[in-house]
Amino acid sequence: MPIARTIANQLEHASWIRRMFEEGARLKRERGAENVYDYTLGNPDVEPPPEVRQALERVVASRRPNGHGYMPNPGFPEVRELVASKLRRDTGLDFSADDVLMTVGSSGACNVILKSILDPGDEVIVLMPCFSEYPFYITNHAGRMVPVETGDDFLPDVARIAAAITPQTRAIFINTPNNPTGRIYPESVLKALDDLLASLDHPVLVISDEPYKHLVYDGRRQVEVSSIVRYAAICNSWSKSQGIPGERIGYLALSPNLPDRPALRAACAFANRILGFINAPAIWQLVEKEAFDAKIDVTGYQDKRDLLCDALTQIGYQAAKPEGSFYVFLKSPIPDDVAYVRRLAQEGVLGVPGTGFGRAGYIRLSLTVPREMIVKSIPGFAAAFNSLL
Repeated sequence: MPIARTIANQLEHASWIRRMFEEGARLKRERGAENVYDYTLGNPDVEPPPEVRQALERVVASRRPNGHGYMPNPGFPEVRELVASKLRRDTGLDFSADDVLMTVGSSGACNVILKSILDPGDEVIVLMPCFSEYPFYITNHAGRMVPVETGDDFLPDVARIAAAITPQTRAIFINTPNNPTGRIYPESVLKALDDLLASLDHPVLVISDEPYKHLVYDGRRQVEVSSIVRYAAICNSWSKSQGIPGERIGYLALSPNLPDRPALRAACAFANRILGFINAPAIWQLVEKEAFDAKIDVTGYQDKRDLLCDALTQIGYQAAKPEGSFYVFLKSPIPDDVAYVRRLAQEGVLGVPGTGFGRAGYIRLSLTVPREMIVKSIPGFAAAFNSLL
């Protein structure tokens, strides 16, 4: 049975992350896993906080009546009210439970909001470099991605965004702390973006994808996007902040400032159903009701960030320390990042070329690896770099 031409084309251009993962599997078979240093996947290597595990045990043991049955498509009302109350506390905005839809992770939230707002040919601006799945999410719903480069500092360039906006622009994706760059978008940049959007003659939604919101370093904090950007939809999850990406639990929250919010709420609930999610996992909604604020300790990631970036800088690489997320976006010492990734692979070091995220000349390295692996990998980074001298 032939597959769809659209999917065939997407597979041809699919994620470099997966390609390098497969390359890693091959090298591990050939050399032994202990001789391969795989920085490709952003798969948290920490256990969930004790509060999360304890809440899970209580929820499973509670035998809640109809605890495994259907609930309203947006999720359990009491869980949505809890999320809304936390958003009211953090943003100062009057979120209600009706503004919250529990989703199958932040990715589910992104797809639900896109399905709800896009007609065929509508445009979504994506700031480059970007999470490698955004183009496919937009295509899923017949939209057209409009890539807009960030500056050399990887921060949004509002003038470039303004030049890209057309009457067909429906949304802009932002992702802060950012995957792959690790940058945190400051309040001043978000305010400039909101000023731009307020000057338009048609509403443009900012889709704020926030799974790394609580993974920040050096005493920084991520400002609440929806407290600055008026027309915002928040896509969030506990995947990274609690180390539970396999449990697929998150939420979509619609800013109280959005016009026609009742219609958009109904559209999102309907989209959640017809996309096949139906509802977010019942058990994990109830777990997060009890463990909403539990977070992993980020000091382990910060320690590995410092270890890796300091060692790479000493070798001669340009390795800026990320402000948040758990990725290092390393400057390739040669313009061809794909070629240099292949050179690193000869030393058993696996990274993802920046080309896969829309910015050539860089390599993404994930910090979700054992500390001892970082130490063992440094000679490989050095050998590849010194081979250029």
